[in-house]
Amino acid sequence: MLARIEKARELAKEVMKIARNTILVKLRFLDIAIAELDVDSFEIKTVGTDGREIYYNPFYILSRYSEEKYVVMRDYLHMLFHCVFRHNLIGSIVDTELWDLSCDIAVENVINELQEQSIYAKRQGKQSSEIIRLKSKIKHLTAEKIYNFYLSQGLDDEEIRRLRVSFIADDHTIWYSSGDGSSEGQGQGKQGQSGGKMSRQELEQRWKQISEYVGADLESFSKQRGNTAGSLIQNIREVNRERYDYTSFLKKFATMHEAMKINDDEFDYIFYTYGLKLYEKMPLIEPLEYKEIKQVKDFAIIIDTSGSVQGAQVQAFVQKTYNILKNEESFAKKFNLHIIQCDAEVQSDVKITTQAELDEYIKKMTLHGFGGTDFRPAFAYVNKLVKDKEFTKLKGVIYFTDGYGVFPERKPDYETAFVFVREDYEIPQVPTWAIKLILEKEDLDNL
Repeated sequence: MLARIEKARELAKEVMKIARNTILVKLRFLDIAIAELDVDSFEIKTVGTDGREIYYNPFYILSRYSEEKYVVMRDYLHMLFHCVFRHNLIGSIVDTELWDLSCDIAVENVINELQEQSIYAKRQGKQSSEIIRLKSKIKHLTAEKIYNFYLSQGLDDEEIRRLRVSFIADDHTIWYSSGDGSSEGQGQGKQGQSGGKMSRQELEQRWKQISEYVGADLESFSKQRGNTAGSLIQNIREVNRERYDYTSFLKKFATMHEAMKINDDEFDYIFYTYGLKLYEKMPLIEPLEYKEIKQVKDFAIIIDTSGSVQGAQVQAFVQKTYNILKNEESFAKKFNLHIIQCDAEVQSDVKITTQAELDEYIKKMTLHGFGGTDFRPAFAYVNKLVKDKEFTKLKGVIYFTDGYGVFPERKPDYETAFVFVREDYEIPQVPTWAIKLILEKEDLDNL
């Protein structure tokens, strides 16, 4: 019995080595990802990875290999892509079963598009109908987009399990089995800075570096393969793109000023209690009734109303910005906000000083223009407002646009941020003096 187990381990190890080498030869851009994962047989029912090692059941591997010649290679590649896309290092996921399905579909679609005969598996034929359906609804099949789409559809558990049968390749239980994203009691894998097992934070940082390396290497690979690496590139761009906290982003435009508010931070309790003790009910010091805080007071939002910008997205952006403006902790109760609409020329300017006025503007907001795009007239107009003392402390301007227009040649005297909403991950070129914020439609919905 022991001899049989040992023999199975040796054979399975050899199969995994063949799978690894095949991928290394066929898909050389994954070399650093392959080198990162140790491979170890373990008491697991099938096969899985925690981002440190690939764990497998020798008898399962041999069974799979005997049934299909290339399926082990495909399963190996499937797990590699989970790590490159950092699917295993999940954040806040409401439905783990739905996330598992979404990750598997995203990875299998990438593998299908590579069109490599050495990683073909029978399950590929069963996947086409669902992938075609998803592509008709979603522009790019990333795990996040698929997950959000399925959430909106309200799939029940039975439907999720039915769909996953055609896409499943590995066991994801190890992703959720402990707080740091690894399974307790399994191999140590790569060591962290402290010399022990690599922490979740170190693991995430490491795979981020690997993902960026793979993305850079894909530039030459995609030229060789044409568009067969399209979904792979989009998934890497998705996982590596910067995430933005729009509220924090707006705070970049805040300035220091005094607000009528008790300042507990500068209140000295020693003098206060000493006065009560010495003069009974006569404190020596009262709390300050004003406080130095950073709030947005002078501010301008420029809306690109050219024909290429979608009205619904403009309204959503203004609505979300308005929701943040209502937070008086970050923004002054009385402010000087100009909402300027511009295509190839300034179409309108509405000055807003209170939340009541902002409420009214949102209710009746109408877009004007829909011509060409030229950013220069809007900046010239804002510069005139500054010159005419309409703004006293203009910290910055936010320009909501699709990015296709003529930029000013010179940097204005205030900070400028261009906000883009994109679904194709193309990075618009902006001048070096401008701040760039890229949001997806999902980002805008969730601000």
